[in-house]
Amino acid sequence: MTARVTDWGLAGLVAALLVTGALTLFAGSPGAVWIIAVHDACGLAIALLVIIKLRRVWPRLVRGALRAQVAGIGASLAVVGCFVAGFLWSQGVVVAPAGYSLLSWHDGLGAILAIAVAVHMMVRAKRLRRRDLAGRRQFLTATGLAGFAVLAWRVQRPVEALLALKGARRRFTGSYEAGSFAGNAFPSTSWVADNPAAIDPTSYRLRVEGLVAHPLAISLGDLAAADELVATLDCTGGFYSTQRWYGVRLGWLLDLAGADPSARHVTVGSVTGYRWSFGIQHARGLLLATHVTGAPLSHDHGAPVRLVAPGARGFQWVKWVTRIELRRDPDLTAPLSTVWSSFI
Repeated sequence: MTARVTDWGLAGLVAALLVTGALTLFAGSPGAVWIIAVHDACGLAIALLVIIKLRRVWPRLVRGALRAQVAGIGASLAVVGCFVAGFLWSQGVVVAPAGYSLLSWHDGLGAILAIAVAVHMMVRAKRLRRRDLAGRRQFLTATGLAGFAVLAWRVQRPVEALLALKGARRRFTGSYEAGSFAGNAFPSTSWVADNPAAIDPTSYRLRVEGLVAHPLAISLGDLAAADELVATLDCTGGFYSTQRWYGVRLGWLLDLAGADPSARHVTVGSVTGYRWSFGIQHARGLLLATHVTGAPLSHDHGAPVRLVAPGARGFQWVKWVTRIELRRDPDLTAPLSTVWSSFI
């Protein structure tokens, strides 16, 4: 494999890892398992390409200029650290170097690596030549690397199950089970630093507004836990918990408020300013929960009302819900609320 093919192959794989890594944040339903599969296979392929590249550049790392040595060693350490952190996390190792989980280290080192590769390619990249792509050896090497990466990914789970390793008990997203059907006992996490004061149940009002015939301000007492839904909260922090949730279907509220026929999207907003948007047909099946597996929601789990959104990741299950807004257009600025809500 030529040097240029190796470099461009690494750049392409890092880009694929960055894209699929971002997409895994939204991969909460089984139909999205291919995203995790591609992400894992690309990671394995990068590990192999790095070995090939190190064999070529090793003399420069040992005897080259100090600047090249620092850059090369730093990039190698980022690759190794990212791979090792991800692998250890997948095997259930629970350590937190410098106070951050292995999953956080994996994500952080991956982001640093992507930036470093982008800068390197802008400064040093050389265009591929015809001879870099032609020839049976190039084809066989690339095919072999891809095949090995896919095979290694495919046998990972069966081997883990055969050896009774903890990693075999992961959900398809990579998350581990925690506190299922145990009420408020499951872990509590919030987006970045959301930490609002407890909401007084007696003064609580849920506002339903926007494209509705009858804007509402509903008290907690009027949100009787009439509906029940078994759903799995899958947090991007690495755990999942299946619970029996009780509350009211969002569709019931939309009908009560008289949803305008032109409404196509529903935004669910938190007291912190955090919010997320859903298509109206999807939103009708979501639940506004007041209880979890027989117990009232605790404050850290979003009391008095939180959203339950099956198939979505945990950060989309908005906590401390105080506002429902019907809109004609999607709420494209909703992701920005992840920034300012952390200062509430």
